[in-house]
Amino acid sequence: MHIIIITHCSIDLYRKYLLSKEKSLNTINKYVKDIIYFKNYINNTFINRKHLLAYKEYLSNRYLPSTVNCKISALNSYLHFMKGDRLKLSYIKVQHNSFISEDRLLNKEEYRRLLIAAKERNNMRLYYLMMTICSTGIRVSELRYITKESLYEGKVLITNKGKSRTILIPDDLCIRLKKYAENISEGPIFITSSGKPLNRSNIHHDMKKLCKDAKVDEHKVFPHNLRHLFALSYYSIENNISHLADILGHSSIETTRIYLTTSIKEHENILSKMKLII
Repeated sequence: MHIIIITHCSIDLYRKYLLSKEKSLNTINKYVKDIIYFKNYINNTFINRKHLLAYKEYLSNRYLPSTVNCKISALNSYLHFMKGDRLKLSYIKVQHNSFISEDRLLNKEEYRRLLIAAKERNNMRLYYLMMTICSTGIRVSELRYITKESLYEGKVLITNKGKSRTILIPDDLCIRLKKYAENISEGPIFITSSGKPLNRSNIHHDMKKLCKDAKVDEHKVFPHNLRHLFALSYYSIENNISHLADILGHSSIETTRIYLTTSIKEHENILSKMKLII
């Protein structure tokens, strides 16, 4: 019988494997952290079916289904790497919610106030960065593709995990970004003072500073919510989920559906308009 183990050496090899598969640094760190979490739980280097099922039940009693599935995904990935596919766990079935709590969605008015706050703080880099994500739907990790050269093309070719897609930069945004990037000779325009591309941590930290001035709940303020707002706004006009999935770079429409979750308030308005309470 093939024995599956978890050691410091196997974890290091697994990290290299994920790198070879072009996984993002955030994904790699999270998967490795989850594997170490599992290793500490079983308090043993050997993995068997009994360990796995007990671990799944342990997680289910402590975390939301979505969190449990994320941890299972990391574990299944490790098992695949170790040629232990026969041991893989099944995911917890989660029905997609058609609405979400109001305190998690960023709306257009709050987005506008964040832009104003960034401008008033004279943080034009953050001002244009937020505008770029929200008007193109680009991922934070893909901002490096917004270069001085791309502004004259009006579009960017993004290559990620063996897939390519083209993102259009709206004309009005191109004009503004050209002016913002006047002093940048070439390459990415959203960079640190040392010339390195901004990362998620830099952006998240800067956005949090705007919350008080913009009067926006800090739990709503993070880069990915700008991409979410783009998706909702685009879909409300074109109403084509397949096209939106292509723009966002999703392999599955099911992933795109998550972005189209509306607020509870909007859902209540729809129910009210049905006028079925007589």
